[in-house]
Amino acid sequence: MFLDYSELFERKESIKDYISSLGRVIVAFSGGVDSTVVAALAYEAIDDSALAVIIDSPFFPRSELEEAKKVAEEIGIKYEVLQFNELTTENIRKNPRDRCYTCKKARYKALKKFAEKKGFDYLLEGTNASDLSEYRPGLAASDELDVKKPLLMFEFSKQDTRNMAELLGLSNALKPSNSCLAARVPYDEELTLERLRRIENCEEIIREETGAKVIRARDHGDLLRIELGSNERKQACCEQTMDNLYDRIKALGFRFVVLDLKGYRFGSYDK
Repeated sequence: MFLDYSELFERKESIKDYISSLGRVIVAFSGGVDSTVVAALAYEAIDDSALAVIIDSPFFPRSELEEAKKVAEEIGIKYEVLQFNELTTENIRKNPRDRCYTCKKARYKALKKFAEKKGFDYLLEGTNASDLSEYRPGLAASDELDVKKPLLMFEFSKQDTRNMAELLGLSNALKPSNSCLAARVPYDEELTLERLRRIENCEEIIREETGAKVIRARDHGDLLRIELGSNERKQACCEQTMDNLYDRIKALGFRFVVLDLKGYRFGSYDK
């Protein structure tokens, strides 16, 4: 059951009051709809006492970085870009099943250290109530470090968050959820900058050739498995598109390029 307009407005004001009570805050900002709603409400509530911080790392596609900057400018909130390299941590680079927990904890520690240095009181992030039904080991890391989750605290589902984004007039209200590039690689296979950039290039090619919005390029060594949104799979199925995808992706070093007939599903390697 989704919140109606009056409930959305009431909880919007409640979140703003809550954020106001925290003092100066940093928002962990990716440019996705969840962190954008948190950042927009923080900016409405406390203006320049809120700062959006975008982590620039090997796990974050270049196109997403530029889009996050544009969305922050659209909101009006001040932002900074924090450089962070997950690949220097062995237990992330080796890509074990608990990689997400280790990575999130390292990121939040870096953000909290940045916040302390800049004189901010709390760190906010965009987890919503729908996330609790999915495999998200990174949530434990945010709990351990007292990262505030206003959308979860006020019981916003993913759809409620999108509805709030539309209410706020945000341009990315319908933007599909995304994940870090490391999630494209099977567990226990080492992550390298070259491998992550190749995956990023593949997804740009797939986007150009198909026009799809939900894309995951799963790297299985010499085979690339393409997942598209369930209603977008047909966009890869004409002969010319398939030929173009094969030729362009093969040029990046893959021997085989396949389309996953099931399409995209969350946590493909966790099933």
